[in-house]
Amino acid sequence: MGSEGEGGFHMVDVSLITSGSRRAMLRTDDDVRIEAVYEPSPASVTDTAVVVAHGFTGSADRPAVRRAARVFAERGAAVITFSFRGHGASGGLSTLGDREVRDLSAAVRWARELGHARVATVGFSMGGSVVLRHAALARETDGRADAVAAVSAPARWYYRGTAPMRRVHWVVTRPAGRLVGRYGLRTRIDSRAWDPVPLSPVEAVPLIAPTPLLIVHGDRDAYFPLDHPRMLAGAGEAELWLERGMGHAENAADEELLARLGDWLTRA
Repeated sequence: MGSEGEGGFHMVDVSLITSGSRRAMLRTDDDVRIEAVYEPSPASVTDTAVVVAHGFTGSADRPAVRRAARVFAERGAAVITFSFRGHGASGGLSTLGDREVRDLSAAVRWARELGHARVATVGFSMGGSVVLRHAALARETDGRADAVAAVSAPARWYYRGTAPMRRVHWVVTRPAGRLVGRYGLRTRIDSRAWDPVPLSPVEAVPLIAPTPLLIVHGDRDAYFPLDHPRMLAGAGEAELWLERGMGHAENAADEELLARLGDWLTRA
C-alpha cells in the first residue's frame, strides 16, 4: 500500500434508478472502479450534496448506509453513497484507509460534476479516518470538501487496545483472516503493508482548517475509547459531540443523531 497525490477521474456506466437517482461506476486516478449511487433530496432546500463514507466491511447497499442516506436526504441534501475499493461491487483491494482517499475524491468530484456547488463529507469508523485525511490532502483541489464530519473515527494507526480491534488486526494481517474477510465479510483486503505509512487522522486534523470539522463519538464505542475523539478534537479546530449510550459507527447511529448530523452538514 502506498500514499500518492490526488488526481482526476472519469465516470463510466451511469444508469438511472428512479427519476433523478442514478447508479454509476467511477474510476479513480489509480484506475480502480468504484460503485456509487446519487439520490437527490425530496426536500431540495439546499444545494449541498453529502458524500457518505462507510466503515470497514460496509458498502453502499448496506442497510445502515441506506438509512443514513435517507435521513440526510430528508434534511435537505442530495446524497452520494459509494463502496470503497475492495467492498461491495467496487474493484480493487481494501488498503484500510490509505488509498481510499482516492475513492472519496472521485465521489466528491462526481457531486460537483452533477452541479453541486457545496459538498460535505461524513465518514464512519474507517470512513471517518478517510474523510479526515481527504480534507487535509485535497483541500486545494476540485475534490475538496466544504464541511467534514468524522463519526467513530480512530485518531491513530495500529491501535490494538480493545478486543474488537485485535480481531480486526487478525483479519487484516493473517492469511486466514483475509480469507474470512473475503468470504465471510465480503471484503477483499490488500496483503501488502503500508509503504510509506500514510498521514494519520490526528496528523490530518491541523491541516483541515478553515473547513468546518465535526468529531462525533459514542461513549460505548467498543472499538475506540474516548481518548481517540478527544485527541482528534484537540489537534485542531473542531466541534466535538460525545454521544451518550452510542456504540460504534453507522450501525449505532440512530435517526435522531443522523438528523442532527444532516442539519450540521447542510448548514456548517
